[in-house]
Amino acid sequence: MRRTTLLVLIVLPLAWVYGQREYLPSVEDLEVFHNTKTYIVLQDNPMSDYNLEITDAVKQYWDITEYEFLSFDDFLKRSRDTDASFLYTATVSFEKDKSDTRYTFLCLSLGGDHATLDQMKDIVNIPLSYYGVDEDSYSYKLGTLVHFMQKHVRMITEHPEMISQNVFSEYNDNMQAITGKTLYVMEDELENTIGSEARFRSVYPHAFKFVTRDEVKEAIMNKDEDVVFLHKVGPEGKKLKARVYKILIGAGDSEFYYFDYHKVNARKPDAFLEDDLEKLSRTN
Repeated sequence: MRRTTLLVLIVLPLAWVYGQREYLPSVEDLEVFHNTKTYIVLQDNPMSDYNLEITDAVKQYWDITEYEFLSFDDFLKRSRDTDASFLYTATVSFEKDKSDTRYTFLCLSLGGDHATLDQMKDIVNIPLSYYGVDEDSYSYKLGTLVHFMQKHVRMITEHPEMISQNVFSEYNDNMQAITGKTLYVMEDELENTIGSEARFRSVYPHAFKFVTRDEVKEAIMNKDEDVVFLHKVGPEGKKLKARVYKILIGAGDSEFYYFDYHKVNARKPDAFLEDDLEKLSRTN
């Protein structure tokens, strides 16, 4: 079940809190989506990094539907429009997560005759960050993520049998294609056991590079087909039992090459794990 907290809407006008988004799009939902106009919901601050990056991303990549940019106030008014879909950020918590950890997700949903915003039907949603993290930690990835979302919707439209709660795990079949590309990782996102280049190389005998955020930005900006980068979303070491999402994304093709998550505990920190790296090595 999802829940909406109006107080959060007052303080953070582009985000609300609700339970796990468990809705799976149907074939009929996808047919409806392709005939909608997609409204790109912007934040109140016109100069925010998010607004600048999502505007550029949509102008560069979005061709799956007609689109229009929309303020949050207008989103509230228009959200019941059955001829509309919406691309927006939301603050997500998970109903059975006792840690009450919250995340920011990028969501693509259908408008409709719903009592509350949290009842909107999702077409796809992707974790962006742990709640409260500065948007500049993920805003530079928005072009890649928007491009991926569009390709993903086309894929599940053509292959609806792939729709499931773990649909992104289907992309793990792409792991073999990482061979021949350079894996970009940031040292502070890695488990300590693979936190040095020597230790990393002992597990992963393929091309990789320890990089800065600016180097990831540059690879994305240049649409470097030879680079796959790590997108990690976790509680920044602040909570146990919170989810840590680990996604490897092509900087040039916007493909997912790996998707998994784990819950933080004494054995599994908020990081890309040695176990994850071993999976890549075994596949390749």
